[in-house]
Amino acid sequence: MAVPRPLIAGNWKMFGLGPAVDEARQVAVSLLAKPAAVRVAICAPATLVERLARAVEGSALIVGGQDIHQEASGAFTGDISAEMLADAGATMVILGHSERRSIYGETDALVAAKAKAALRGGLEPIICVGETLAERQEGRTLQVICGQVKASLPTELDGHAFAVAYEPVWAIGTGLTPTLEQIEEAQVALRQAMVEALGEAGRGAPILYGGSVKPDNAAVILKAREVGGALVGGASLKAVDFLAIVRAAG
Repeated sequence: MAVPRPLIAGNWKMFGLGPAVDEARQVAVSLLAKPAAVRVAICAPATLVERLARAVEGSALIVGGQDIHQEASGAFTGDISAEMLADAGATMVILGHSERRSIYGETDALVAAKAKAALRGGLEPIICVGETLAERQEGRTLQVICGQVKASLPTELDGHAFAVAYEPVWAIGTGLTPTLEQIEEAQVALRQAMVEALGEAGRGAPILYGGSVKPDNAAVILKAREVGGALVGGASLKAVDFLAIVRAAG
């Protein structure tokens, strides 16, 4: 099976007003001038998705969202379906981010339902897993993340493009990063769990690393075993920083 093409995805979280579209446009222009060796995406707040899609149309930059409801429509005030996100111009979506899991109580079963909904709506899901500091200190990292991935990946993913993102919860936005040995141990274990969950389909999806990825550490992290890209938080908000990470991927 062919090695999956790496993916560098920016997660803008709840940041970005109208002027932020210019940052995405700068990324798109740079990719047009000098194509990247990796796929590049920006997952923006829902209010910006359509504007970003229009601004970068015709470029290689992928536009994504950050969450969806598992139903296609209904009386779910404030929620957005996969179909709505796709209608706004998105082709990708982040699911099961640790902030969704911890703040909103999202379970593995709900994340799996949302992954199926993403496929229904024509979106490529990025499914996130990760351990807390307490879980790592208790020596349960691999148990936790492999359990999450097995329960969060529906069998319907077979035959579709998707990615898994490993984000140690304690490294997100803290400036802390695991050692390369810790990253590789987690990534290799996740690959095995993906194969156990999906068979050969589990070999064909990139496993991204996320958690304080910055221009100055990206090159080293991206060379680690089974790291197939990055899910970038704060450093994706500025085109110059995000592009430095994209170029570090090769």
